[in-house]
Amino acid sequence: MNKAGYVYMMASRLNGTIYTGVTSDLAARVYQHRNGLIDGFTKTYGCTLLVWYEVHDDLEAARYRERQLKKWNRDWKLRLIEEKNPDWLDLFESLFG
Repeated sequence: MNKAGYVYMMASRLNGTIYTGVTSDLAARVYQHRNGLIDGFTKTYGCTLLVWYEVHDDLEAARYRERQLKKWNRDWKLRLIEEKNPDWLDLFESLFG
C-alpha cells in the first residue's frame, strides 16, 4: 500500500520568504516548522505560516511534485499560493485546529 504525501509551502509573512517541502504527515511537519524544532532554512528565515499545500495519493508522486516546484521561479510560486490563498492566511489552524 502506498503512503500518502503532501507538498507544502511555508512562508515568513505575506510575500515573504517561501519554503517548499514534502512530508507524509503534514500536521506534524508544520508543527515542527512553527515551533522551530527543525534546524535549517525555515528556522533561519522564520517560515512559520502554512500558506499552500497539495495532497498526493503516493509519497513518491509528492516528492516528484516538490522537485518540480523547487525549480519554479518565485512569481510562479506566488501565483500558485494566491490562487487558493489570496490573503496568505495560515492554513494550519483551519486544518488542524
